Amino acid sequence: MAGTDAFTQRLDPDMYLVTAAADGERAGCLVGFAAQCSIRPTRFMVWLSKANRTFRVAERADRLGVHLLTREQHALAALFGGRTADDGVDKFAEADWTRAGSGAVVLPDTPAWFVGRMVRRLDAGDHVGFELDPVESGGREDLGGPLLRLSDCLDITPGHPAD
Repeated sequence: MAGTDAFTQRLDPDMYLVTAAADGERAGCLVGFAAQCSIRPTRFMVWLSKANRTFRVAERADRLGVHLLTREQHALAALFGGRTADDGVDKFAEADWTRAGSGAVVLPDTPAWFVGRMVRRLDAGDHVGFELDPVESGGREDLGGPLLRLSDCLDITPGHPAD
């Protein structure tokens, strides 16, 4: 394990805000495990913690919203990464959101987002990977600047502690 820790502690991935909607419920969380996983066809994988409410809503959803954030959007990251609806918090009451044409929940005031249709799920222990087929995208080009990374979020206490 020591070798793995030496490797993973050096990583500083981009952070993503993932949203899900199903059966009249909305959920969203901050995610550090995500990446494009295929060029043709284009596929993207996001990993959600099983402890997270967003995971429970995503299990019932057929699409997820995946958003990039800039470093200047730290407050939005803290809202979705440091608070949980399991405690009665409605994060969407404090954020601008809309329904995309596909019906998915998106946050339009982010530099880039896409809606991905669910292709498959992969159980990998304490996280489940959701393979997504991007079907819709948008964002605000005027929101430039560096993307939010893990090192920018170290001051955010997770809404659900890691196991």
